[in-house]
Amino acid sequence: MMDRIALFILLLGGLNWGLVGLFRFDCIAWAFGGSASIISRLIYILVALSAVWCISLFFRKNEIVEREQQQHRFD
Repeated sequence: MMDRIALFILLLGGLNWGLVGLFRFDCIAWAFGGSASIISRLIYILVALSAVWCISLFFRKNEIVEREQQQHRFD
């Protein structure tokens, strides 16, 4: 569940960066009173923490793939 939450937050952060890059529009800063506001900064930190969490996805095996491999071993 934590993986999905982190991926969702990272997706939103990536879309926000896409808006910044394409249109110079920071949706988070716009919605929460500027990029220096406490809420905006907390959201930016949350996106960064989600990115750090998602690094672990590169080093974990997929549970579904593992189950399928175990099933094939027993068949």
